[in-house]
Amino acid sequence: MAQKILHIRSVNDYARYIGAPVLHELVSVIHYDELTAMRHSLNSYEVYAMFLNDGELPELTYGTVQYTMPQHTLMCVSPGQIGGRTDTGEIVHASGWALLFDPKLLHDTFLGRQMSRYRFFSYNTSEPLLMTEEERGILVDCLEHLRASFVHGTSVLGTSSDLSLVASWLSLILEYCLRFYSRQFMMQSSGEKGLLHRLETVLDNYYAHGLQMEKGLPTVSYCASQLCLSAGYFGDLVREATGNTAIGFIHEFVIRRANELLRAGNSISSTAYDLGFQTPSHFSRVYKKVTGIPPSEYK
Repeated sequence: MAQKILHIRSVNDYARYIGAPVLHELVSVIHYDELTAMRHSLNSYEVYAMFLNDGELPELTYGTVQYTMPQHTLMCVSPGQIGGRTDTGEIVHASGWALLFDPKLLHDTFLGRQMSRYRFFSYNTSEPLLMTEEERGILVDCLEHLRASFVHGTSVLGTSSDLSLVASWLSLILEYCLRFYSRQFMMQSSGEKGLLHRLETVLDNYYAHGLQMEKGLPTVSYCASQLCLSAGYFGDLVREATGNTAIGFIHEFVIRRANELLRAGNSISSTAYDLGFQTPSHFSRVYKKVTGIPPSEYK
C-alpha cells in the first residue's frame, strides 16, 4: 500500500498542515512547543527546511532509511528530498523549531551565491548537527528574531528591503550552522582513532586486498561508504582536519605508495598500473600535481 505523502510545494503547506501561523509567503518559522496538537507527515520537499529537535522523536523515515533524532540536534533537507513519518492519525506533541524557506529567495542574491558552502543540506540523516546548549541558544535567538521581523498574518511577498532583511537573517543562521559543524568535525576527527587514522586504514586495506586491480584508484565515495559516512560529510571532515580535499588526501596517500615502488626500482608504467591508474600519463599528471615534479625526475 502506497504511503500518503505531504507535498510541501510552499513553506506554508507544512505550516497549515500542522496548524502553525502563516507569517510570510517565502519563509516559515515554527515553534513546535506552541502547537496544541499535530500529526506526523511523510514530506516531499520542494523547499529548504531545517529542523531543531528538543524532544524525543519516534523513528522517522528518510528515503528508504529509518532514523531517530536525538535531543538538541539539527537536521537539514533540500528540495527533492523525502522524510518524516506516515500520518496514522495519532496526535503528537513535538518540541523544538522548524525553519522553511523557498528557493525563490535565493535567485540573484548574495545568499543564493553562497548556498554551495552549506553542504549540510546534503548530509545523511545519520549526520545531524549535535549542538551544545550554547549553540542551541544562539540558533533559537536567531529564529526568534527572524520570526519577530514578520507581521503576523502577512502572506504577501513584501518589499525588496523586507526580503533583504529576511535573507540577512537566513545567512546568519546558516553561517552559525557552518561554524557549529566545524566544531563537530574537529571533535570527530581528533578523537581516539580519529578520522585520518581510520581513513588510512581503509586505504591500506584497499591495496592489501588488491582492489585497485578491479576498481582502479580508491574514490571518495568508496572511502566514505567504508566509514559509514555520506560523501559530502566525509569530504567536509577531511577538509576541516587537513585543509585538503578528500580526493587530494587520497592522491597524497597513493603517491606515497608510488614513491616506495619507484625507489624499489619499478618502472613508471608498472607503478602506475600497480596503483590502479588506467594509464601512465594519468599517473604522471596526478604525481606532478601532488609533488610538483614528474615521476621521471623523482626516479
